[in-house]
Amino acid sequence: MTVVVVGSVNTDVVARVARIPGPGETLLGEDLARYGGGKGANQAVAAARAGGARVAFVGAVGSDPDADVRRRDLETEGIDTTGLVSVPGPTGTALITVAADGENAIVVAAGANAAREELEPAQRDVLARAGAVITQLEVPVPLVLQAGRERPEGSLFLLNAAPSAAMTEPATAADLLAVTDVLVVNEHELADIAGAIGTEAAIVQVAEQVPVLIVTLGSAGALVVVGTERRQVPAFEVTAVDTTGAGDTFCGVLAARLAATRPAEGSVPAIETVADAARVASAAAALAVGAAGAQDSVPTAGAVADLLARAAPRGAESTS
Repeated sequence: MTVVVVGSVNTDVVARVARIPGPGETLLGEDLARYGGGKGANQAVAAARAGGARVAFVGAVGSDPDADVRRRDLETEGIDTTGLVSVPGPTGTALITVAADGENAIVVAAGANAAREELEPAQRDVLARAGAVITQLEVPVPLVLQAGRERPEGSLFLLNAAPSAAMTEPATAADLLAVTDVLVVNEHELADIAGAIGTEAAIVQVAEQVPVLIVTLGSAGALVVVGTERRQVPAFEVTAVDTTGAGDTFCGVLAARLAATRPAEGSVPAIETVADAARVASAAAALAVGAAGAQDSVPTAGAVADLLARAAPRGAESTS
């Protein structure tokens, strides 16, 4: 099965600092590095390294020197870049500060990622081959909606609603959720969708609008909701080096795992299937936190399998 990732490509310019600076404050950084990034590209790399599915990418790079580098990043991972188009102007860039405790602050200049609100013919051809589609909100909402509405019948559509600013507009959120099979959000993104009504009420409200809801909870793991059933997926203990891209790793591995284990096209995955996929994705995200760089830190399927084998048996617990 082919996983098609519709999303952003960035060059991440990363400075390591003792702590995240406050407003108006200047700190001296320890070093500066450039990595491949962008939520879409990160998730594509994670899906490719997870194994079990072919991966194709739909997105845009600019006309600057970074464009060829970012294209090679994806092709080196065996990702089909037929749907990666070039547009005039700069490739997307993220300016990232990473503190000693692994936390980060990020500013994104969208560049080519914001240049198109409609899929080009070559990109639609790639979408037509999808068994599963995963997308995010670092590209224009009309592009995301088109991917959701035009994906092949019976394919699975996963939305990682990040960044979630667009989801604070009720009409936009309703349109996006209407085409979504699996929604992945953290607690902040969940609140943006549901408003300030409390976490439990927000979970109930949003779960009524999508077949599958996954709420990532950081060190508390993840909550999987399918209909009225719930599973709590524990987190893996890890020493944080750089949290950049950990959520993207989770989403990419989740998509690849669901694509590989989905019982039948057109069916909503069973909660046990989703919880198992979330556990594997959680292990991958834990490993990603332990290394620097968004794409450089994405683990291989073998490394994830090793972590799962070493972890104490603690299957997902029912909370229904």
